[in-house]
Amino acid sequence: MSKQMALEKRGRQAAFLSRLAWRKPWLRGFGQISLPVAAFLVVYVAALVALLVQSFWTTDSFTGKIVHDWSLDNFRALRVTPYPRIVGRTLGIAAAVTVTCALLALPYAYFLVRVASRRLRLALLVATVLPLWVSYLVRVYSWRLILNPDGALNWVLNGLGLPDQNIAYTNWAMWLVFTYIWFPFMVLPVYAALERVPGSLLEASGDLGAHGWTTFRRITLPLVVPGLAAGSIFTFSLTPGDYIAPSLVGGPGSQLIGNVVFDNIGLANNAPFAAAFACVPLAIMAVYLVVMKRLGAFESL
Repeated sequence: MSKQMALEKRGRQAAFLSRLAWRKPWLRGFGQISLPVAAFLVVYVAALVALLVQSFWTTDSFTGKIVHDWSLDNFRALRVTPYPRIVGRTLGIAAAVTVTCALLALPYAYFLVRVASRRLRLALLVATVLPLWVSYLVRVYSWRLILNPDGALNWVLNGLGLPDQNIAYTNWAMWLVFTYIWFPFMVLPVYAALERVPGSLLEASGDLGAHGWTTFRRITLPLVVPGLAAGSIFTFSLTPGDYIAPSLVGGPGSQLIGNVVFDNIGLANNAPFAAAFACVPLAIMAVYLVVMKRLGAFESL
């Protein structure tokens, strides 16, 4: 009898919750997303809070242990040379990589959408994303071999009668490698944005007498800006935190924010300063995301 009463009680509870969800739809939505939101808060937001809290701590120079005293010393140290120069170099390379990827992705994606046949388009898309299936280290080491003084680049240049180009272990090498690695992340959003541009708009522009460049500048490009903004989020945000490529293809003066954070966590054993420096790209990306949101980037993600 008690078992039957328990089943009836559960049935009444379920019926009450069902009526409540029907009367208040927001409760139903909250129940569906509560677990993912809780996981997000615990895994991601809590980690960011811990990072921010740790950035206000210091490290004992004698014992190497973390001192849990609140201080702004780590942020004051960021104003001392060479850290402002490292931040500027990081932002400069991230911006250069983003602009280069955008300039390459726009005509390439336009060719895929408007010119290439279906079979050629599929082959080129596979070729574009195929490097993402290869190990990151393999791709970086491949470029290291290409850019070496006795590598494939100088071999081709010498075959053409041109002088050697000693760009290995420089900022130029990092720019090339980052452009190659992040290029697929720019192409795909731009390709998706171009695919959504109605062909009737382009035909109407031509019927009204607009030339190809005018149609591209006044119709196609404004409609593709959200895709470019979405791709730039990846290309711009992934560069500051990378420390592998600068270590392998960069030179002595090629340190980025990621390298400094990695060195302070490992060799220098100064995790609080690493946390403070890691807050710099986070703050930059927060501002960048606000700007890209105004350009409609989130609609193309």
